Amino acid sequence: MTTIRRKSYVRPLALALMLAAGAASLTACVPLVVGGAAAGSAVVITDRRSSGTQLDDQNIEFKVQSLMRQNFGDTSRINATAYNGRLLLSGDAANESVKAKATDVARGVQNVKVVYNQLNVGFTRDFSGRTSDTWITSKVKSALLNTKFVPSATIVTTTDANVVYLLGKVTEKESQYAGNAAAGVSGVKRVVKLFEIITRDEAVALSGSEAGDDKNKSEPKAEQTPAPIENGSGNNLTAPTGGSGGVEAMPIR
Repeated sequence: MTTIRRKSYVRPLALALMLAAGAASLTACVPLVVGGAAAGSAVVITDRRSSGTQLDDQNIEFKVQSLMRQNFGDTSRINATAYNGRLLLSGDAANESVKAKATDVARGVQNVKVVYNQLNVGFTRDFSGRTSDTWITSKVKSALLNTKFVPSATIVTTTDANVVYLLGKVTEKESQYAGNAAAGVSGVKRVVKLFEIITRDEAVALSGSEAGDDKNKSEPKAEQTPAPIENGSGNNLTAPTGGSGGVEAMPIR
């Protein structure tokens, strides 16, 4: 009788374990949701680019950085960051000629719509400087993730020489919140927004959720006096020009 009772308990337990494992595996296929669905405040975290566009942007970055190494070798350190065909060149150029040529090279890459050339001329950041930039980028991403009304999953962030660059498809309101959040992070010298501004209706359609309904985020307290913010965005693909701190936008014809 003892043996029969043990088997009767083992079978339900095994079935329960199998069901639990199956439920866990299904979560990998479900988009991450923030907030209580019952309360009507759930927000699906998503990138507003299509999967095809994301792949195109990755290919742009790979091709541009490969071409930069082929053309300039170790004389310059040039990074490529792309979002929806908008390409940011950051890093260090040996001279003005290299900087200008870098723009020409980048413009020739397929699917590049506009080039923002923010290369510094005449010096190269050392390892400690690049490590500091990486740390700042991590802190900015965390700030964006925890800031209300900011669609952090669709914003690409990179830092060079303590200057933070933000790229993505956002509304005007989202742009303001994101810029302010980044500017309040310690160590940030300046924030340059290279956003593609869209309407709220477009944001809702792209995100699959109500824009600006993220009630589970709160604006972080600034750790220092906010850094200055430059706006290099807009649907006309233009940006401030002139001076070492300006953004050079070069539309592809």
